[in-house]
Amino acid sequence: MTDFYDVVIVGGGHNGLVAAGYLAGAGLSTLVLEQQGHTGGAAVSQQVFPGVDARLSRYSYLVSLLPDKIVADLGLSLELRSRSVASYTPVRRGGRDLGLLVDRPEGAATRASFTALTGSDAEYDAWSAFYGSVGELAAVVAPTLLEPLVPGESLRRQVDPALWEALVERPLGEVIEQRFTDDTVRGVVATDSVIGTFAGLHDESLIQNRCFLYHLIGNGTGEWRVPVGGMGAVTDALATAARRAGASLVTNASVTSVEADGKRGSVTWLGGDGERSVDCSFVLANVAPATLDGLRGRSVSARPEGSQLKINLLLSRLPRLRSGDDPARAFAGTFHIDEDYSQLESAYVEAAGGSLPAVPPSEVYCHSLTDPSILSPALIASGHHTLTVFGVHFPARLFASDNDAARNESVRRVLAGLESYLAEPLEPCIARDADGNLCIEAKTPYDIEASVGMPGGHIFHGDLQWPWLDNSADTGRWGVETDVANLLVCGSGARRGGAVSGIPGHNAAQAVLELHP
Repeated sequence: MTDFYDVVIVGGGHNGLVAAGYLAGAGLSTLVLEQQGHTGGAAVSQQVFPGVDARLSRYSYLVSLLPDKIVADLGLSLELRSRSVASYTPVRRGGRDLGLLVDRPEGAATRASFTALTGSDAEYDAWSAFYGSVGELAAVVAPTLLEPLVPGESLRRQVDPALWEALVERPLGEVIEQRFTDDTVRGVVATDSVIGTFAGLHDESLIQNRCFLYHLIGNGTGEWRVPVGGMGAVTDALATAARRAGASLVTNASVTSVEADGKRGSVTWLGGDGERSVDCSFVLANVAPATLDGLRGRSVSARPEGSQLKINLLLSRLPRLRSGDDPARAFAGTFHIDEDYSQLESAYVEAAGGSLPAVPPSEVYCHSLTDPSILSPALIASGHHTLTVFGVHFPARLFASDNDAARNESVRRVLAGLESYLAEPLEPCIARDADGNLCIEAKTPYDIEASVGMPGGHIFHGDLQWPWLDNSADTGRWGVETDVANLLVCGSGARRGGAVSGIPGHNAAQAVLELHP
């Protein structure tokens, strides 16, 4: 280490590593400081259960927004594998147990599934038309994400005006109710608007619309893929690329202060050798804006609030379904639980009123069906599988008075929701660790904040913003700028941040390279 660097990056999560790869590759001396004992932030693979050789994607769990260009530019050794099924939704209707299947790619089986559930081809025709239009918008927006921000008006002129109005100017609930009639189909469409975002579908702020858009624009296709080796494989590849380019990565470095005056910067941290400071030309903050305010000695004007419950499980086998559908197929994609449109709205109203949702909506992902490598050969041979459950409409406020009690009750309700669609009890299917305990781990927003430093447990570091210039504020050329020219945000709190994308890391690096003499 030296006493001066061209760039110091606070936070060794995936965006900070992307920025380090680009900047060090361009010849700038680059230092990354990470408070945990490893890089990766929330994109890590870890052995969660004692004595069980299964590497779970403990926090973030799928990849969509990571542009292929970043993978190619940084020479990442990384495989993102497509899931064979997009989604499966168990439904109990008219005394019958059914399942709505969306194949990848969609074909005759998908249409037949829609028809069996709804009684005609109308809903699937509406589905195909709607997502065809959304694909047109994604194809226009995606190529701009690694460029300087463009005015929204220029993008609006390139798409169907009616589509722009429906997705960008009016609450998402309106277009869903206009285009679809079936409650379950409406809900499957709506879920992408509430993953990590606490909002009603008719919220006038349109934060649900922004969340929906981000879930569907990755690489112009919106496909969510499984990283082979788990999420840690993504950040391990990024760390390797950053080191190969010449960046210095320091872990167990808890940053305590950040200073920048427009020309010079200074970062102070605590590590194994005590307190240390280093000067630099630029500081990149791969932390939430609220955290950066604290490091600068400023009051935090708005603290974000996360809204999810993350449950990790290891199963000794996949459970049988009431519908009779093959669980290896049903769990291969996103498995929706109690996410009908009306159920999403009811859960939101209950949570907004301060109560845990009686019937909490959630989504289940079985990564080991797509990527068995996250399990040991012995676990694979014995039929074990990982299961990730993401519960929506669990705002941090619901856990404020007693986090442990609220966590336990939330887990009970979510798993009861899953079990209601099973043809057998869930508990006998859950593996046990070396101590004989059930392999279940749950993370509330407070747990996520304590583990990975996201204020309020907000997985996007705050409300997502439109990925273009609008009239609300001047966000600078790249959407990463702050009030000080040499202090840039390179994490999820930047404009065009959120999820595992690397986009703000790339854009902050480009901003530095434009400004660096």
